[in-house]
Amino acid sequence: MKLSINPVNFEIAERLEKYITKKTNRYEKLLNNPSAEMEIRMTVIKPETNLNKHTQIRVLGNGPEMFAEKTCDSFEEGIDTALEALDRQIEKLKDR
Repeated sequence: MKLSINPVNFEIAERLEKYITKKTNRYEKLLNNPSAEMEIRMTVIKPETNLNKHTQIRVLGNGPEMFAEKTCDSFEEGIDTALEALDRQIEKLKDR
């Protein structure tokens, strides 16, 4: 699975990149598709407010496209909640 991380208007910290890689490693087995691609886009919205970290995750592959987006206080929280939403989508696809 190919992973691409796209920070918008900020520099991504190495520890955040490692966190994302660690959290997304298990999706290679879950998706069972070597040509799958996961795109993660992170944006900071008005830095002076709460809930200003917007995270979008898109999974492309041979099957249907999956997408999740969350706005949270931190990118780590946004990644976790968006991946939970993707888990639910994967379960629905497996039930079909």
